[in-house]
Order: sequence, then structure tokens, then C-alpha cells
Amino acid sequence: MSLNTKKDVQTVNPDSTPIHRLIEGVVIRSAITHADERGTLCEIYNPAWGIHPADMVYAYTFTLRPGKIKGWGVHYKRDDRIFNIQGSVKCVMYDARPDSPTYNMINEVHITDYDRGLMIIPAGVFHAHQNIGQIDAIFVSLPSNPYDHSDPDVHRLPPDTDQIPYKFSDKLGW
Repeated sequence: MSLNTKKDVQTVNPDSTPIHRLIEGVVIRSAITHADERGTLCEIYNPAWGIHPADMVYAYTFTLRPGKIKGWGVHYKRDDRIFNIQGSVKCVMYDARPDSPTYNMINEVHITDYDRGLMIIPAGVFHAHQNIGQIDAIFVSLPSNPYDHSDPDVHRLPPDTDQIPYKFSDKLGW
């Protein structure tokens, strides 16, 4: 009996590094969680890593409830530096910068408690987070510029917009 199956495509190299190309300027630095009998320690950000030129000038935390989507959002005056503390999240990015070599590129990245990391999302790149887990996702945000309450650099589109070539799905698995 022959079934009409779809063969998986390669997603990682033999050394476990992803094969997909990231949007120009996006950086994902995996984090290592150190554990002992007392608990855990995980570094969030260290300027010595040299992964972003801006000093740490502002920090806040945000959460995302299970099944919910935050986004699409974009900043034009700052880069986002986001670290996930807890939860399973799909982060989708869209490069809307006409002068970028990755203009119109989509990246879909999964971040979990098992594979935490610091994501740098450059100004002009739309991004949305979808909680695909069962608990609240918790993030720490360390943007490159402080929030300006009188002139917020936050521009939004709804998750179901036709202006970005990506559709969120409620499907689980394949």
C-alpha cells in the first residue's frame, strides 16, 4: 500500500545549527542555563558578548497568555532585544525594510524553556509572538532606546493583516 506522504525537509546541519537564513540584522544568541541543587542561573545580556552596539538603557517585562498573539509590531527608532524567561513561543518576523538584502523575508523562530535565547530584532522588522504553550510566556525586553511616553515608537498591524505574507494557524503539529 502506497500512501501519499510528504517528506520532511532538512532544518539543521549535522552540528545542530539551523540551516535557515535569518533576516539581515536579526541575531539569536542561545542561552545556557546552569543548574545545581539550589536552582538555576541563566545570563540574559552581557555587553561583552558584542552582539549589539547599544548600551543597556531600559528594561521591562511582558507576558503572553496561552494561545494569544502579540503583534504585528514594528519600531523605527530602536532595536528590540528580547529574552524569553518562560514558555513556548513562536516568533515570526517580517523584513519590511526596502533597502535590506532580506527585504520581504519571513523568519519563524521557536523559543522554549528548553532553548532560551536573546533575540535582537532590528528597527523596521515587523514581529509577532504567539504563545504555543500551556502557560503564560514571560519575556524581558532590553530595547536599544528608552521608551518615549510622549511619542511611542510602536506601530501596529493586526495579526490577520494582508500586508504581511504570513498567516497564523491554530493547527497543532502537521
